[in-house]
Amino acid sequence: MDHLISVVVVLLAAACLIPQNVAALLTPNYYDHTCPDLESIVRSVVEQKINETFDTVPKTIHFYFQDCFLGGCDASILTRTPLTNEAVDTVIKAKAAIDSTPGCKNKVSCADIFTIAARDVIHLTGGPHYQVELGRFDSLPNATGINGTVPNLAMDLDQLTAMFAERGLSQTDMIALFGCHTVGHAHCGAFTNRLYNFSSSSPVDPTLNPRYATKLQALCPVDVDPSVEASLDPVTPQRFDNYYYKNLVNGMGLLSVDQLLYTDKRSMPYVVDWAWNPCHFNEALANAMIKMGRIGVKSSNDGNIRVRCEAYN
Repeated sequence: MDHLISVVVVLLAAACLIPQNVAALLTPNYYDHTCPDLESIVRSVVEQKINETFDTVPKTIHFYFQDCFLGGCDASILTRTPLTNEAVDTVIKAKAAIDSTPGCKNKVSCADIFTIAARDVIHLTGGPHYQVELGRFDSLPNATGINGTVPNLAMDLDQLTAMFAERGLSQTDMIALFGCHTVGHAHCGAFTNRLYNFSSSSPVDPTLNPRYATKLQALCPVDVDPSVEASLDPVTPQRFDNYYYKNLVNGMGLLSVDQLLYTDKRSMPYVVDWAWNPCHFNEALANAMIKMGRIGVKSSNDGNIRVRCEAYN
């Protein structure tokens, strides 16, 4: 019995190390010999997609984040998201362009295409450029994800920090990744509680800039159409920059979970620093994106390269 317990302990320990070991095999040079023009091909497609609709930028970032958080960065989310979604369409079109290149067909995983596309939408709209690590495989139909949850609006800093820590990300990484809210929108329903019924003593969230709150009330009246949205960054909504943090300093965080980063004294120093030092933010974001790309990476043992990114082989 003792021998059996020892074997089980060893196997469990090995299983816990698998994601880390697989992630350690990722390298920027993975496709240098099989598809050397990969990154330029993806960049060209992404650039064209952004020119067609800016919604490509926030959707690609948002769904890449969800993919990594829900089951690991393995493109599994592409199989259960409508084809009309800009993130899915971007990856599908990049895959088609890659497969039409001599020597590249069915050599590049959708997970890696997604990773490159996420970097490119950030850089092409003003954010940092960083080397992406490559060598992921795509998930199989029976893939088991990690703790399949994403942050929600009701979480406090401790809960958020714990969730990110479960995925190998620090609190600094978390604050940097929230900076991706410098692009994109949120439906009125995600924040109207801050405008009309925040508390019995204060209908409007006191952390909201009063002028900003008035503008939001005009955009989102009590009986607002559920489809109406507000920009997460009302100042530079179509540029990836550090204005997200400037907005938080000025009480203009749209979501309560955003403004929390400024009102909590533990995260406030990062917000203030990055509001005035964009280079510091860019460095932190690049590092956080690279680390997030290592979550739940699949190898050839538990993954494959999909023929179609939106469907399992």
